[in-house]
Order: sequence, then C-alpha cells, then structure tokens
Amino acid sequence: MRIIYTFLFFVISIMNTYGQDWANLNRYKEANLELGASAKNEKRVVFMGNSITEGWSRISRNFFKGKSYINRGISGQTTPQMLVRFRPDVLELNPEVVVILAGTNDIAGNTGPMTIDEIFGNIRSMAELAKVNDIEVIISSVLPAYDYPWKPGLEPNKKIPSLNLLLKKYAERNDMIYLDYFTAMADDRNGLPESLANDGVHPTIAGYRIMEILAEKAIAEAFKRQAKK
Repeated sequence: MRIIYTFLFFVISIMNTYGQDWANLNRYKEANLELGASAKNEKRVVFMGNSITEGWSRISRNFFKGKSYINRGISGQTTPQMLVRFRPDVLELNPEVVVILAGTNDIAGNTGPMTIDEIFGNIRSMAELAKVNDIEVIISSVLPAYDYPWKPGLEPNKKIPSLNLLLKKYAERNDMIYLDYFTAMADDRNGLPESLANDGVHPTIAGYRIMEILAEKAIAEAFKRQAKK
C-alpha cells in the first residue's frame, strides 16, 4: 500500500508540473465561486499547502467539520505553484487567517531544482501578500522527512531544518506566527517516525492529531492578535 501511494503521489506531481494548468488554478475554481465572500464574524481560515494539507481533510475529517476552515492543499505542489494560485485560493476568499505549509516538494525537486533561499523567498512572498491584505499569517515549519520515497538521496533531514530556521526568524521579525510542527514530530534522524507517517512524509491520523493541537493554538493566537488591531 505504501508503494502504491508513493507511486500515485509521484504521478500526480508530474501531472501538475507538466500539464497545461501548471499551477492547477482550476482545481478549486468552482469551489471558490460557490464559497463566495466570508460572512460577518465568520472567522474564516484558509490552509494553503501541498498533499500534507490536502490529505488532512480526508484522513482527519472532523478537524475541518463545522468550522470555517478551508482546505486549499494540492498534492505535489511546490512554492512557485502555490504563489501563482495564492490570489484565487487565498486572497479572494477574504480569510482572516492563512496557514501556509509549504517547501518539502521544492526540496524534492518536484518542479525542478530549488535552493533553500528560493523556497524561502516564495513563502515570504505569500506571507507578504497576505499581510498587505490584512490577513493574519501563520507560517508553518516544514514537516520532518529523513528521505523522500519517490526521490531518495536528497537529504531533506538536513535541508528542512535549515529552511525552518529561516522561516522561524522571518516570522519573529515580521510579527507573524511560526507554527512549529517539526519539533513536536521529528525523531532522532530528523525524520518522521512510522507511527506518524507510514511513508516517512505523509502523516497518519496520529500525526494529524499532533498537528491539529498545534494548529488550533496558533489560530487562536492569530485571532487574538487581530482583535487587538
């Protein structure tokens, strides 16, 4: 099952990369139109990310149920793709808070080689777009990964901590919230233990349970900050 999942993940990432709709702008187009503008006092939160975000709604459905939490994750995506679709999938939904979780697929080279600084720059751009539109920004750490099953040998266990350090310092300097999944989930190899991710990358229900506690705390803090403005 793990091999099948990894293969499907790889196929999806290839399709997203080389298809005509490179950033997958059409993925949520109809859903965004149906959703419309946020209602007064709705407290809308958009989760922007890749397969880890997309899978959240499927594996841990109750986390999104009955809340104004909008999942805008797309499997296989990298930060340049997310940056292209940030306006329709985040800004035009008028959320009060955005939770950005991105970067691991860039390290894996899903859309070509990317440096840590390039990944960091794209996440900064998304954060700055949100901030200038009065959206509270939560920048998530990249989840631990010792290696990528679909592209081994890239040493994400070394590169992810370097990226996370940049994200943490940036969030602190710019009055944004840093959501640290990495520290709570990493094993002694800077990877995800099997109990939290069967393939070493994508969380199990136990992994999402840890993420949910941390995400709820960060979201509550974001709303507190917004109330003081």
